[in-house]
Amino acid sequence: MEKDTIAAISTPIGEGAIAIVRLSGEEAVTISNKLFEGKDLEQVESHTIHYGKMIDRQTGEMMEEVMVTVMRAPKTFTKEDVVEINCHGGLASVNRLLEHVLLHGARLAEPGEFTKRAFLNGRIDLSQAEAVMDLIRAKTDKAMNIALKQLDGKLSKLVHQLRQTLIETVAHVEVNIDYPEYDDVEEMSHQMLRERTQEVYQEVEKLLSMAKQGKILREGIATAIIGRPNVGKSSLLNAFVQETKAIVTDIPGTTRDVIEEYVNVRGIPLRLVDTAGIRETEDIVERIGVERSRQALKESDLILLVLNYGEELTEEDRNLFKAVEGLEYIVIVNKTDLEAKLDVAEVKQLAADQKVITTALIEDKGMDDLEEAIADTFFEGELDAGDLSYVSNVRHIQLLQQTLTALTDAAEAMDADMPIDLVQIDVTRAWELLGEIVGDTMQDSLIDQLFSQFCLGK
Repeated sequence: MEKDTIAAISTPIGEGAIAIVRLSGEEAVTISNKLFEGKDLEQVESHTIHYGKMIDRQTGEMMEEVMVTVMRAPKTFTKEDVVEINCHGGLASVNRLLEHVLLHGARLAEPGEFTKRAFLNGRIDLSQAEAVMDLIRAKTDKAMNIALKQLDGKLSKLVHQLRQTLIETVAHVEVNIDYPEYDDVEEMSHQMLRERTQEVYQEVEKLLSMAKQGKILREGIATAIIGRPNVGKSSLLNAFVQETKAIVTDIPGTTRDVIEEYVNVRGIPLRLVDTAGIRETEDIVERIGVERSRQALKESDLILLVLNYGEELTEEDRNLFKAVEGLEYIVIVNKTDLEAKLDVAEVKQLAADQKVITTALIEDKGMDDLEEAIADTFFEGELDAGDLSYVSNVRHIQLLQQTLTALTDAAEAMDADMPIDLVQIDVTRAWELLGEIVGDTMQDSLIDQLFSQFCLGK
């Protein structure tokens, strides 16, 4: 691993109260001290903060008034010396500070390189490193809590326990193969191997049973709002967001593009997509919007099909029911404040087992029922905030699924009375796949690719 010192701006770009330039590496304190006018940073105690000025050593002019935090290895995030320079939050100010830090020997950090160093130095494992990014991107309190628990190492501990069970099993097999003459070594039978691998299988299966919910909490439910023009789709979006994002008029075809917005529904993030009304149209721009709506329909986890209570069911409405057949959807009968013209009985017949909710969005009625229906659809009501076993990362889910496949192959080989050393190959494969979750058996190129998705300066 490289021993150079890296630096980056660790706060969002733009105006703010403060901005932070972070350095990590053997020369972090030395480089900062070259620019700092105040106490000798080389001599101060670790984990202390100091007021002073940053000086342009070429001109002797003051660049910034700062507070500098010095943290000595190994008790830092990266387990290296870390310095954080707090300055005023102006764009020019923080960029000039970073420029001079780089001129005096630091290298600009790559995306995620601080967290990558924490991983490579043994401060955290790979699943915890990914939890850092999940924490930054969390859109609800529950998503944030799951990321915090993963950062705390709950998933890591479980994975390490499962790997330990598998490696002990493999080791026992190896002993029996290499030293069959030792009578005091318990013979590893197919039954014992099956019992050990079955234990691991059940734990992995339990993790995967919660994976769908965990993934939803991490990424949100992709939710498409569909319906004929002027049934209240944009009003529904605005009711979720509680502000005017979409244009609401009585003119059909007002929404001509796809509008996206994240909202929090009982701790569940919804990525709402307000689509153009799906209908046949000669308007070229609106037709493009309709095509995008059809694409959004295919990519959605949930569809909210909106109907107008004040209008009779049309052939277009019936076609929408056909379009969502086999998908997860909720029917919303809107505008119940109008005179009843819609045949609700026919709607329920078309909806089959799907939920039908009535709303009068202009009077702010029915949103609580809709939110409850969404929560019931994906979490059977309220999410158990105390359940810490959620797996939300797509990479983790894929690896756990592959682990189940390897363990299933091992079980089938045992059922076929295959030699135990051949069964061991599948068990070892499961051990390696679990190791990829925490980074124990992962290739360097894949690690680099993972950290490249992180924020610059994190």
